[in-house]
Amino acid sequence: MTSPVSITAGAGRDGVAAARRLAGWLGLAASPTFAMMALLTAVVGSGPADMLCAGQGSLLGGMVPMYLLMSAFHSAAWLRVIAERLPSE
Repeated sequence: MTSPVSITAGAGRDGVAAARRLAGWLGLAASPTFAMMALLTAVVGSGPADMLCAGQGSLLGGMVPMYLLMSAFHSAAWLRVIAERLPSE
């Protein structure tokens, strides 16, 4: 099976490397983006969208906890960067 990257016109080794770098940057952008969305939702308020995510008495109900969980789940890229910069023993 051919990968989607190799099908595109002019996609050689440089194209694959560029796609991997882009994926890495997107992975780093996800966690702070969700954290900022949680902060903005908590400060500004949400409104009708919060009613869709309300979990009748659940601690995880609402948009703010959802954004915080999404930020935590996407923090693996940041943890990988931190681990690479730590001195190895």
